[in-house]
Amino acid sequence: MMIPAAAAPSNGAFATPAPPVAGRRLALVLVLLLGGCMAVGPDYHRPEAPVSADWKQGALWKPATPQDLSRGDAWWTAFGDARLDALIAAIEPSNQNIRAAEAQYRQALALITQARAGLFPTLTGNVQATRSQSPAITNARTGTTTTAGRATVQDVGISASWELDLWGRIARTLEANEASAQASAADLAAARLSARAALAQAYFQLRVAEQRASLLADTVEANQRALQIAQNRYAVGVVPRADVIQAQSQLASVQAQLIDTEVPRAQLQHAIALLVGRPPAALSIPAGPLPPLPSQAPLALPSTLLERRPDIAAAERRVAAANAQIGVAAAAWFPSLTLSGAAGFRSTDLSNWITAPVRYWSLGPSLALTLFDAGRRRGVVDQNTAIYEQRVAQYRQTVLAALVEVEDNLVALRVLSDEAAAQARAVDLARQTLQITLNQYKAGLVGFNNVVTAQTSLLSAEQAALSVLGRQFDASVVLVRALGGGWSTTELPVASAP
Repeated sequence: MMIPAAAAPSNGAFATPAPPVAGRRLALVLVLLLGGCMAVGPDYHRPEAPVSADWKQGALWKPATPQDLSRGDAWWTAFGDARLDALIAAIEPSNQNIRAAEAQYRQALALITQARAGLFPTLTGNVQATRSQSPAITNARTGTTTTAGRATVQDVGISASWELDLWGRIARTLEANEASAQASAADLAAARLSARAALAQAYFQLRVAEQRASLLADTVEANQRALQIAQNRYAVGVVPRADVIQAQSQLASVQAQLIDTEVPRAQLQHAIALLVGRPPAALSIPAGPLPPLPSQAPLALPSTLLERRPDIAAAERRVAAANAQIGVAAAAWFPSLTLSGAAGFRSTDLSNWITAPVRYWSLGPSLALTLFDAGRRRGVVDQNTAIYEQRVAQYRQTVLAALVEVEDNLVALRVLSDEAAAQARAVDLARQTLQITLNQYKAGLVGFNNVVTAQTSLLSAEQAALSVLGRQFDASVVLVRALGGGWSTTELPVASAP
């Protein structure tokens, strides 16, 4: 490679141009070098992901249409609860995890700016004044003496350096940083989705806890009526006092369960306060009804998860960043070419400081190549290759975990729907049993033990039905989250050309 001795840039950055022949030679060399720039290292191709053709548990679900996938509606509005809508709207400006993810994304954008700056020259200006004292020096051989003196030198100038990206080290760094920024953007979307889903889950658990408290309050009233029946029958000598004691014990047990519901209700409100970024004392959610379960959402094919899950997108973008880092490491095997120069004025007299006779300039290339490093560069390349393979494995594991999460909640919703129907029949039958047993007790046909057993069976069946309903709400929210919540990779920032 021919290296010119001196030349001047064509942008007029320096004060004195080089001779025309040298300038033309340098321009020709630059054209050849820049035209032949190449990015070493492997070009990126998205790894194959282990996805199936269809869902194992999706036979009963309506297939999603392209219109369904393009809507991107707020998924929580499907529950039709205005208070839930208001709480989720309060997440974005106040949730600290989301704000941390936003700050991390801005850090990634700043790294892109830093990497892109390496594609351009660096200019540095300086102004300097130096006052110096020189001693008198006598030459023993010639007998001449240099007189002592003082001098002031004023210097103003500009210097520049530019590393030509012949092997794509800077370009690969920019590629890696842009992929990392896209991963951070996906992390931010995942943080939003996670916070919204967590709030919805906590909100529905709160409403279920309120339903349980209401159920127990109704049961307390029913048990008080049963106690009154036992007391009336004991007062006329029909039944022993043991019946009254049994009724009192059953009532006290249900009253204790009712009191215990205050703990989960308070804790769930505290969890919601944390998600919306408020102290627990600053948020109070009044009791309200449990909304109906939404209808089944359209179900897309498993392959769409690659584009609709932010955690999968983040893992894939980190694979791309690791791939680019292999090229960054490989570029160290090749020489680096840097163009540097300086121009300005230097004088001992202010009166003729900024004039042609005292101006100076310099320009020249520098070629550097590491000849021996005892295997350091090979180790760096091997390290980055291993990191890439690790990211690929993590990406595929993320895809598999996402598929499992969807399948888990598809089967949960299908089974819970059947279980809820069966449990509703159990509640109805237990309610009939209690009514018959009470009538028999009033008629003196059975003892109060039978009433207690019927009361316990009914309460157990009703609480089991509430538990199934709560699990249905939870599985509905988790399924929406597992499917990406309407997010798409089209929302990722587009990598800009340098």
